[in-house]
Amino acid sequence: MFRRKLGKTHVPHYKNTAGTPAVAIPTPASVLLPVAQHIGAPATVVVKPGDTVKIGDIVAEASSYVSSPIYASVSGKVAKLEKYLRADGKTVDAVRIESDGLMECRDLTPPDINSIDDLTEAVRHSGLVGLGGAGFPTSVKLDAAKKGGIATLVLNGAECEPYITADTRTMLDDGELIREGVELLLKFIPSLEKIYIGIEKNKPECIEKMTELFSDCERAEVVSLPSLYPQGAEKVIVYNTAGIVIEEGKLPADFGVLVMNVTSVAELMRFVKTGMPLVSRTVTVDGSAVSEPKNLTVPIGTSVRNVLAAAGVADDDIGMVLFGGPMMGTAICSLDEPTVKTTGALTVLTEADARRREPTPCIHCGRCVAACPIGLNPTAYSKALDIEITDDRMKKLEDEKIMLCMECGCCSYVCPASRPLVQNNRIAKVQLRDFQAHSATLKN
Repeated sequence: MFRRKLGKTHVPHYKNTAGTPAVAIPTPASVLLPVAQHIGAPATVVVKPGDTVKIGDIVAEASSYVSSPIYASVSGKVAKLEKYLRADGKTVDAVRIESDGLMECRDLTPPDINSIDDLTEAVRHSGLVGLGGAGFPTSVKLDAAKKGGIATLVLNGAECEPYITADTRTMLDDGELIREGVELLLKFIPSLEKIYIGIEKNKPECIEKMTELFSDCERAEVVSLPSLYPQGAEKVIVYNTAGIVIEEGKLPADFGVLVMNVTSVAELMRFVKTGMPLVSRTVTVDGSAVSEPKNLTVPIGTSVRNVLAAAGVADDDIGMVLFGGPMMGTAICSLDEPTVKTTGALTVLTEADARRREPTPCIHCGRCVAACPIGLNPTAYSKALDIEITDDRMKKLEDEKIMLCMECGCCSYVCPASRPLVQNNRIAKVQLRDFQAHSATLKN
């Protein structure tokens, strides 16, 4: 039966580094490790200035169920504890480690895994989070499998943002780890009936490699997805691979689905085989200001400045740097910002490309509505921002399903009037959350 796939927007691919394996950068002089590199509660610092650490030593432990530990990514000495201002305006603790240049690892012991409880606990200690950008602690996702009912595993290999090829390189260079990781999940989650590996058609080598690796796995299917943005969004890829609709306010687990990024699965298996927690990332460095795009293996906590220097990007060429891609990436305010667990790319733009276009009045063309992968109406949210906060206005935002917005940026991308639609949506969501919280307080 025909089923229309979600995702409608054609964006340039610019996959310049798809054929470029990652190379390690020179050891940085220091790293800065914020304790909040994931969704959930920040980790709690367990080291003090003057402590000597090796790669893989814990520096901040998970503080709650939805949290993730942080590990030293270089060997050396804890120089000081700092405060780090995140892009969302929140200030968190951070650990500064001065490298000794030796890159010595602590003694590693692979975890002993004999059950789903063992696997979940091991992943909790690995520091692994969703490496596709969301940063949700992987142990929490696996914990849902302990309760039963997880029948579908969706591996996200879409990598739909322009420029980024970190997941591409994982599929090509570490595909065997992905296959072994899936076998591990099948062993300890017996309820799994089907595995879908979703990959955009603009990555034929990855489709071929994954098809070959999973050729003898009857429950696995490699799904070749249209190269339409945003294929990698969770709700979109679940629907486009498994045909399952994740309803508003629900999680994939509520529908028996476990979604994991392909690099997350590879890193899970790397930890199971070696005992080395998450301490580094493959980072794509590309953009209009990058003359020689590269994939680099980067210790977590390395400054953007050091990464760009390793990629041969001169400060004078930089107009803007984004954590992530140009559609959903976050602009940084300083080259001294540290890379974190979820940093899969640095997109570097020239002054000309970074210049903000002045918005003009809405011409009511409807392109934003047509581009939205889940059929929302961004113009309705913009109108709601222009009036006083009232019950009626909040009811309108609820009725128009503002909380379903994925902030993918399709609406802003296609707007001929250069309206800041996705920014408006973010503001509207914050205002609705605040209003609902205030209303709940008044009722109590």
